[in-house]
Amino acid sequence: MAISRKLSGGFLLVLSLAACGEDTSAGKTAVEKVQPVQIFTVETQKFQREISAVGTVRYRRETPLGFTSAGKVAVVRFEEGDVVKRGALLAALDTTSVGADMSVAAAERDRIRAEFERVRSLYADGWVTKARFEAADAALKGAEARLSQAGFARNTAQLYAPSGGVVLMRNVQAGQVIAAGTPVLMLGEAEGGFVFRVPIVDRDASKLRVGMAADILIESAGDAPVTATISEIDGRANEATGAFSVQFRLPNRPQLRSGQIGTATFKLPASDGGTQMQVPASALFGVRTGEGLVYIVNADNRVETRNVNIERVTDEFVLLSGGLRVGDRVVTSGLEKLRIGSVVRIVEGRP
Repeated sequence: MAISRKLSGGFLLVLSLAACGEDTSAGKTAVEKVQPVQIFTVETQKFQREISAVGTVRYRRETPLGFTSAGKVAVVRFEEGDVVKRGALLAALDTTSVGADMSVAAAERDRIRAEFERVRSLYADGWVTKARFEAADAALKGAEARLSQAGFARNTAQLYAPSGGVVLMRNVQAGQVIAAGTPVLMLGEAEGGFVFRVPIVDRDASKLRVGMAADILIESAGDAPVTATISEIDGRANEATGAFSVQFRLPNRPQLRSGQIGTATFKLPASDGGTQMQVPASALFGVRTGEGLVYIVNADNRVETRNVNIERVTDEFVLLSGGLRVGDRVVTSGLEKLRIGSVVRIVEGRP
């Protein structure tokens, strides 16, 4: 009987110890593993990005000049590169044809005027209707308009320089028959000065404003760069390239020539407000075009994912255009051991 009690007590003791062992094991599995990580606290940064663009020197006004009527070119007095003064005769048409047109128009005007005077006299005496008188009046006005047109063609058969400058291009030769409006010469007008034109991609062009300064280096015009300001930005992009033409007004320098190539270097903010958020490149994972993911440490020291918009990548940082707020704690190391909801411990240096 005593032996039976001892066995029974021992058995209970074993069960009790076994139960204790099970509880201890369950408690251990319930403990979450804490991952050591480094973080980066998000804050806005001021950036000025420097860009360079290759462009060309041009006269501010490069004007194509032509005749208002068709005809045979009698003379072209200047070659490409020649300097001309305001009012100089550049080219002329053979006036035989336009002179004949004017003589015909004058004779027709005189005939119709005489007919109008006769009809007006008859109308005053009541012999013709008002409609007949009005038709004669309209015919006379039409004849006078044709004579004026012929006179304009004769007067514009000579092409004069509207400004002093340089002949940039010559398109015709003496004896050539041309249509009305055909460019005969291209004149670079010296009075307007020189500009520097560069193509800028739309992302950067949207941040430019008239009056912004740039350093422009034109090696063929001197070793030192000149400071110039933006005077004009095209309202629409080039259909072929998608770039906007930006124009800088250049100071007068005797070495400048239309067609010289140079480089404009200027600074512009990375965003419209001049501030932007950045994170270390090591913080991103799941990167695809323009987007990526980061781990954010919340107030409970647990991590959650956040989608961010990538604007530009530098050597060390990624500039973001959205997805984070100032003060967010972004994990920068130990990402490969994390899952959504993981508990972390923030450490200095490498975890």
